[in-house]
Amino acid sequence: MDQIRGVDFHFDIMCPYAYQTSRWMREVRDATGVDVRWRFFSLEEVNRVEGKKHAWEREWSYGWSMMRIGAYLRRQDMDLLDRWYLVAGQALHEDGRKPHRPEVAEALLGEMGLDPAIVSKAIEDPTTGDEVQAEHDAVLAKGGFGVPTLVFGDGQALFGPVLVNPPTGAEAVRLWEHVTGWLEFPNVYELQRPKTRADIDTIATAFAPYLEARDWFSVQRDTP
Repeated sequence: MDQIRGVDFHFDIMCPYAYQTSRWMREVRDATGVDVRWRFFSLEEVNRVEGKKHAWEREWSYGWSMMRIGAYLRRQDMDLLDRWYLVAGQALHEDGRKPHRPEVAEALLGEMGLDPAIVSKAIEDPTTGDEVQAEHDAVLAKGGFGVPTLVFGDGQALFGPVLVNPPTGAEAVRLWEHVTGWLEFPNVYELQRPKTRADIDTIATAFAPYLEARDWFSVQRDTP
């Protein structure tokens, strides 16, 4: 198999699993030089209950609005989106802060050395929502249903890897090699490790800051 030179990493800042996988993806990028292109996917939209407003119909929608800020930053530099995802992700999933609230999002941008007014600029520009929508729809068109989703240059998409306490260094690269090895077998659809009580306790511990900070009810749907 040819060396993988780049990957589209679709995420929603609200998702604790996507955040864990993004930490691993950064390790892989730093060790191998693979080009990571951060893209969006909305859990609010894919899990929307019939009759409820779409994320874009609300003045402010948690993950959707944070990704619109990311889209605004990405127009200047992909590295700014990379930093925004890292800073907002750490705030929610490690520090128990609430970056999904406008005033906290503004504070985080200030801590990054950026203008807090970017929040209002991103939300006032309807085309930032168009970008999120287009990338969300691109995953759905491939049969995708959640995050993290990786999309490769040949068009193949993989959901996952779903992990906590992500590996680092050489172990991160080994996992990358195993994951991308799946691309050689397009008719392999699923491999899943059953979770023991100890596994669930480990996940609960890792996700404790997120569970404390969230202002929404998480939906766990069965995969197709």
